[in-house]
Amino acid sequence: MTSVSTSQIRILSVDDHPVVRQGIAGLIGIQTDMLLVSEACNGREAIQQFRIHHPDVTLMDLQMPEMNGLDALIALRNEFPDAKVVVLTTYAGDVQILRALKAGAQAYLLKNTLHKELIDTIRAVHAGKKSLSPEISYEIAEHSTDDALTPAEILVLRLIVAGNANKQIADQLSISEETVKSRVKCILSKLGANDRTHAAMIGLKRGIIEL
Repeated sequence: MTSVSTSQIRILSVDDHPVVRQGIAGLIGIQTDMLLVSEACNGREAIQQFRIHHPDVTLMDLQMPEMNGLDALIALRNEFPDAKVVVLTTYAGDVQILRALKAGAQAYLLKNTLHKELIDTIRAVHAGKKSLSPEISYEIAEHSTDDALTPAEILVLRLIVAGNANKQIADQLSISEETVKSRVKCILSKLGANDRTHAAMIGLKRGIIEL
């Protein structure tokens, strides 16, 4: 008897880069226990395709136009609480990783490790397990005891990244320049940054803020 397709792990691939989708399709295509049922190039399309195909595992990029992967993940899990999602991204920032895991992702993979880990991760997630690569686990552990930035400090950091001086930040937030300086001092201390530029780089790398 030939194996029936219902025994295969049905997969939805979501990424705005056709080359990445082609690579994933190639990897899945040579697995006898997997079937790529659909593809999407943004979060909105992902939700539409999920409703149509009800895949066993969804591979979700984070940085996408129209609707990003995190928003799509939250929407999917609200509508389909049992949805199994593997986040695929080029970003290893601990804050972004934790956001995705909190939103319900079962696994978080960096795109540069796809060929090595993707197939095993899909099987693990389909079996109901969570999966984090050693690199991702290290990122989370490295900052697990750090003091988190407050919403007010994140707002200031976002304005620093946008190239604003303290006086401009004070004007935009309707607070005193002294308050801005105090918040900047706290930001530098919490992030272990040498100066404002260094703080901006750390904020972007860790996923505290996005461009």
